[in-house]
Amino acid sequence: MWIPTFAALVAFAVPWPLWGVDRVVAGLPVWIWWHVAWLGLCTILFSRFVRSGAWERGMGRRPEPAAEPEPESTLGGDRP
Repeated sequence: MWIPTFAALVAFAVPWPLWGVDRVVAGLPVWIWWHVAWLGLCTILFSRFVRSGAWERGMGRRPEPAAEPEPESTLGGDRP
């Protein structure tokens, strides 16, 4: 699922449909807004990619379980 997703992101990194368009929106060329939206989409998708555990699986690592908190009896400063 992730390979086609990132392939599409790479393919649309260049605003192909906007070549030759000189339109300006809010003081900036429309192709700048394309990049702003594209970077936001990349951020969201990469965040989901990492949180899904796909990053660890792709690197050959297993996600480590969350560490359990220490019991309260050792938190009071009674350590040797």
